[in-house]
Amino acid sequence: MPYAEAPDTVEQPSARQAAPALEFRLLGPVEAVADGREIRLDGAKQRSVLAALLLSDGQLLPDDRLSSLIWGWDPPATWTAQLHTYASRLRSRLGPQVDLVRRTPGYRLDIGAGRVDLHEFRRDADLGRRALEAGEYARAADLLSAALAHWRGTPLTGVTEQLAEKELPGLEESRLAALENRIEADLALGGHRAAVPELRRLVAEHPTRERVRGQLMTALYRCDRQSDALEVYEQGRRLLDEELGVHPGPTLRELHRQVLCSTVPGPAAERPTTAPAAIPVPSRAGDESPPDQPAGAWEGLLPAMLPPVTADFVGRQRHLAALQEALVGAPQDAPAGSAAPVGPVVLTGGAGSGKSALAVQAAHLARAAFPDGVLHADLRGPDGHPRDPARVLHGFLCALGADGRGLPGTTDELVRLYRSRLAGRKVLVVLDNAEDERSVRPLLTADACSRTVVTSRSALGTIEGARRFRVGALDFPEAYQLLAAAGGERVSADPAATARIVELCDRLPLALRICAGRLAARPHWTTARLADRLAPAEHRLDELRLGDLDVRASLAADLPRLHPDARTALGAIARAGVDSVTPGDAAELLRSSAYEAEEVLEQLTGARLMTADPDPAELRYRIASLVRLVALELPAAALVA
Repeated sequence: MPYAEAPDTVEQPSARQAAPALEFRLLGPVEAVADGREIRLDGAKQRSVLAALLLSDGQLLPDDRLSSLIWGWDPPATWTAQLHTYASRLRSRLGPQVDLVRRTPGYRLDIGAGRVDLHEFRRDADLGRRALEAGEYARAADLLSAALAHWRGTPLTGVTEQLAEKELPGLEESRLAALENRIEADLALGGHRAAVPELRRLVAEHPTRERVRGQLMTALYRCDRQSDALEVYEQGRRLLDEELGVHPGPTLRELHRQVLCSTVPGPAAERPTTAPAAIPVPSRAGDESPPDQPAGAWEGLLPAMLPPVTADFVGRQRHLAALQEALVGAPQDAPAGSAAPVGPVVLTGGAGSGKSALAVQAAHLARAAFPDGVLHADLRGPDGHPRDPARVLHGFLCALGADGRGLPGTTDELVRLYRSRLAGRKVLVVLDNAEDERSVRPLLTADACSRTVVTSRSALGTIEGARRFRVGALDFPEAYQLLAAAGGERVSADPAATARIVELCDRLPLALRICAGRLAARPHWTTARLADRLAPAEHRLDELRLGDLDVRASLAADLPRLHPDARTALGAIARAGVDSVTPGDAAELLRSSAYEAEEVLEQLTGARLMTADPDPAELRYRIASLVRLVALELPAAALVA
């Protein structure tokens, strides 16, 4: 039976008037201050009781909810008595200015005339938002700056983990919303140059927040940095569209279109009467606008669509050296028409292998050799199906200066116009996530001066003249270095645990980045703890998920495209619990001939779900542990459907 505490006597107003003013602080270390002097609070649990009651805004906080915020779902047997003790100590520490009363089934805190920094933040932030909506930009900037000044660091510092996990996301969302509104007011007042460094930091910290990314694009554009604005968009588009499975929202897409068309409006408080014009650059001799484009409509805007490099990119040095030779070789400097077109560079690898990051890294290193710009497109749509090449061509032609309103209606005509635009120009084209040859052929360059890089899980074997590079798991030193670079000091502090994580992740870059992200999000975890959580096979795929980054989903995306015989073989090999099989082994498992077994093994190898390992005695096909776990999770019907 819960401990029954007698209700407190309500203090009379006259008693409160004589007491010193109280101030409660939640937006940083949890503190109670009376006349500038901090009131002593004992330990995380007492601070948590105070913070939880303050966050209840004077409403009754039930015992069971307060208990869960202090101890989680496993409270001690004496939890009701301990809550009574914490409440009694708080009452004596805070004095007669507050009413901390027991009302079955919980507690309620009335702070009277006391102040709470969170309440003042919310008041100022709401007034600032209203001023912004009314177009009172200077007043909005002042109010929102005052609101943000109440923050003194990480809110609720010093409380229990349970309370922090429950309340911190909402508090952080409120802070970011107020910060975005303040930046919006600053941009409206013409403060775009001063806003760029802060916006760079915010985009790095919150890469999926489209509003702050759009604000950075706007600020860069107004600083006459259109190419940088486009690069910021491409970074976000890649993150959302490829890795997280969604397209940018309509607001960000419209801003991207405005940047491309040089029609981004100026600051609202000093809006110009005409849109700013693109910065002109000299055109090449013999360049003429196609009939569907008004002369000069896009002149001077060079495409710069390449996403930024991965900040913690490591390894792949042999790949990078070979790619540089392929992209910046002798034919690159040949005049137009003097050499045959050069085939594309194809990077092929399984899901999560880092082929896209490698392509972007190599393209950045070679960027100086392509002064006429860089084009980039993700050829996989948000539904996982290939994008229509005509739509990709339409975007490329707009980036190359064509008027989108007058482009041809057929794919063949778009291809001819695209190759005419590229003729005699040194342009690098990066095509990411190609499904098959049909999605690539219309986008290939037909000029010796340009280059094309393609990433695909397929080898694209019928593309003529292609130079192919296999991107597999990282070498152990590179995988260790990637985890150490992204995971911080804790990774290097326990080499043995880090090595376990590397191997449990199959040295797959996607899995390693997820592990690094989980360590960053949980500063109280050691690498040994993470390694222990990864060790049980039945939980490993659950651990390799962070937000929308998911090893299970990434690897399983390939299975529906497989021939039913190949899916059946994958399931049989996974259930057999072996690391590798020969065609003879597979024939026994599948009850087929060795020839038929080898055919399905080659299909699985072509889909990058297995790897061929030439053995001196007999060819062997290996299955990675994460692929095996994905196959084991699927119902039998999914493997044979």
